[in-house]
Amino acid sequence: MKTALSIAGSDSCGGAGIQADIKTITLNGVYAMSAITALTAQNTTGVRAVYEVSPEFLGHQIDAVFEDIRPDAVKIGMVSSTALIEIIAERLTYYKAENIVVDPVMVATSGARLIAEDAVQALKEKLLPIAKVITPNIPEAEVLAEIEITDRDSMTRAAEIINKRYNAAVLVKGGHSISDATDILCSDGMFTTFEGKRIDNPNTHGTGCTLSSAIAANLAKGCTIEKSVERAKAYISGALGAMLDLGKGSGPMDHGFDYNGQFS
Repeated sequence: MKTALSIAGSDSCGGAGIQADIKTITLNGVYAMSAITALTAQNTTGVRAVYEVSPEFLGHQIDAVFEDIRPDAVKIGMVSSTALIEIIAERLTYYKAENIVVDPVMVATSGARLIAEDAVQALKEKLLPIAKVITPNIPEAEVLAEIEITDRDSMTRAAEIINKRYNAAVLVKGGHSISDATDILCSDGMFTTFEGKRIDNPNTHGTGCTLSSAIAANLAKGCTIEKSVERAKAYISGALGAMLDLGKGSGPMDHGFDYNGQFS
């Protein structure tokens, strides 16, 4: 059994964050573990409160996992403070963690910044250089590449810039009104386009968390980066296509759409 660790915040509604990561990793055939960066009180209509853990406690969680069940891959989601970013980078470097996937959650679809400027800088300096794969959306890729993205050509250019800057594979995700859900991967200077058809489902809570976790799970199983992205996109398309409809806002996907076990 291959294993994967998610380092992210908890979503009490279950559609994103740690909860989405655990579901996704499990449904992709990998044993899921977690180190929680923050507790959130949220549902499909928004976030009510956030309680961030201390850097010391986060470090203890990471130590507890690595000292007993070493993960074959690590997914890192939203981390809102410099101190937490620093302890994650320090511990993962200490353990020589492999197959690190960073979902650089910095900018909301609306364009609003989600973490402080100093934390963005820490993310660039501490976490991205140890990543194997980075999965920015369009606004995040603009921040990392320091260019404006308006079409597929600029998506490709941004992926190339980020790939060279951090020596990591970069998947620039469409789906923000550019490229109609088609993503562009740059790995070792080589480009792969993953065509996607937009699914008419307003319930997209947790799509970024789910995609990056699915990539990590497939890397843990020994798939190449290209195959991991391909399989992850197929999984998320299935989860969206199941058309689960829960909650009063932008609801979660059906992470278990492909589950047909005897206990279902």
